[in-house]
Amino acid sequence: MAGSTLLVEDDRSFASLAAAVLRREGMTVTLARSLHEARAALSEDAPEIVILDRRLPDGDGMDFLPEIRTRVPAAAILVVTAHGDIASAVEAMRLGATDYLTKPVELADLVMKAQRSLASLRLHDRLEQAEAQISSRWGLIPPRSTAMTRVIDLLERVARSPRSPVVLLGETGSGKEVLARHLHDRATGPEAPFIHLNCAALPESTFESELFGHERGAFTDARAARRGLVEVAHGGTLFLDEIGEMPLALQAKLLTFLDSGRFRRLGGTTEHESSARVVVATNRDLEEQIRSGAFRQDLWFRLSVFRVDVPPLRERREDVVPLAHALLERLSAEIGRRGFRLGARAEERLLAYPFPGNVRELRNILERALVLETGPTLQLELLDGARGASADGDAFRVSDGPIPMEELERRYARHVLRALGGRRMDAAAALGLSYPTFLKRLGE
Repeated sequence: MAGSTLLVEDDRSFASLAAAVLRREGMTVTLARSLHEARAALSEDAPEIVILDRRLPDGDGMDFLPEIRTRVPAAAILVVTAHGDIASAVEAMRLGATDYLTKPVELADLVMKAQRSLASLRLHDRLEQAEAQISSRWGLIPPRSTAMTRVIDLLERVARSPRSPVVLLGETGSGKEVLARHLHDRATGPEAPFIHLNCAALPESTFESELFGHERGAFTDARAARRGLVEVAHGGTLFLDEIGEMPLALQAKLLTFLDSGRFRRLGGTTEHESSARVVVATNRDLEEQIRSGAFRQDLWFRLSVFRVDVPPLRERREDVVPLAHALLERLSAEIGRRGFRLGARAEERLLAYPFPGNVRELRNILERALVLETGPTLQLELLDGARGASADGDAFRVSDGPIPMEELERRYARHVLRALGGRRMDAAAALGLSYPTFLKRLGE
């Protein structure tokens, strides 16, 4: 069972033997023979287990225990006390110790308690993950900015109208799905179905069947009748992401459903009903698509009963640092790297960064830092080379007159790639494109 362990022990022979036994069990062990060395080790990494002796050359381990609990709050701490010193053991537990060992320490007891502590940590992680799946791990983090507070206030009012459609407009990665889930939870409660469909991920040939279902024999492979997502979402919310990618022919059928709450499965004649609220989202200019004939104007009018414009992260700077701290805490539990925090320099870098990929990019930056940076205080130095975009988001300009849309998309893809320091996967995610599609936009 893998686990990072800090062993604070000045008895060289016992420390070497204990470290060898723990390593044989698959744990990684760092040795510290004084409080000074222990502090240095905690500055380099955040251990999952700390085995702490009381009598050390430069002080009492008991006095150091609260500092450990502050610096790595999730770690399991095993305190070594003198044999029969129950008062010390009780005091250690009061100060935050997980368990204690009495001298002379039996290696079997040491291994057993270390494994039990690690198993408890792993179980806690799994419980957090399960709870997050039920309540949506990436749920809404209360905003501080005025712009985002207004959005939340609007959604709170919209939640009182059970079937009214809602359209969420905003840049990719700005948190539209999180807002859709928040609206759903407020309107119907998390126990009701929340069905998410990315319209850009479905081929046109299967779109109608996926959305409205089909009857047996409706097409070659339809060996049995199947419910569509509109039907599955009955009593809850149907969230249609990237609505601008929906085939034009299917938009009329969606409009009929929005007007009446009724629909027919593909190949069927019977009308079915669903009380699902339709929430749609896009980062495209739907009014421009209407002018070009790619989106129905009557569907736009029906959807935009409640139009919610989601501000990009660069326009709500007050939210950046609180978001980062909350996301870091959730990611730490998800990845299993506990005790990490943002340093003052990291916060400065976050406030100076333009975030073309918005909240999704912030999450990706923190996840990468958790994996790559070693110390418990993250510095986010990777942002120093990624400031190609201006903070006001206006760095991309076309000054040579009208150009074909294909060339415009290619230039913008390269602009975003430069802004993200050449990180292609991140640029593709920021643009909301698959990696192969992004390479095609680059002309490669």
